[in-house]
Amino acid sequence: MLDYFALHMWQVWAILSVVCLILELTAGDFFIICFSIGAAFACLTDALGGGIVLQLIVFAVFTLASLFFVRPFAVRFLHRGESNRVSNADALLGRRGRVVETVKADSFGRVQIDGDIWKAVTNEPNDIPEGTNVRVVSRESTIITVEEIPTPSDSPSKGKSNCSTKSTPGEESLPIEGKV
Repeated sequence: MLDYFALHMWQVWAILSVVCLILELTAGDFFIICFSIGAAFACLTDALGGGIVLQLIVFAVFTLASLFFVRPFAVRFLHRGESNRVSNADALLGRRGRVVETVKADSFGRVQIDGDIWKAVTNEPNDIPEGTNVRVVSRESTIITVEEIPTPSDSPSKGKSNCSTKSTPGEESLPIEGKV
């Protein structure tokens, strides 16, 4: 088995190159493609009769050269016009989410944004109950500050109106209290 790989090392390099290209499609940051370029040149070195030590040296040299020369060019070329592109946690500013654990006015709670749950605080004087839609207004490390988004059904008087609604006797609309 090892003899086969020793005689056909170009296949291993070719497979590694293709796998790195596929992984690059999932990442998109032009980092993994540098390993693909190194593997392609190592494959070429084996095809030209170079030994395993030379192949490893060629792989390392071309991977590092790609990291320092190809990657910056590709990032600059493909992301031109996006100089103010926000990423990671800074991209959360202005995003909307839903409270999954009550955000207390004097403590922390949890907010879900795009499937991720973040530790959150609020500057509002009242607690923000679970299930409420919120907007991210700032971030400090991994803790976000949120504010409640008023729902369209809320009127300026916090949902109270002069309209009468049909209800059965004894039925009341009570506010939902937080967990004790």
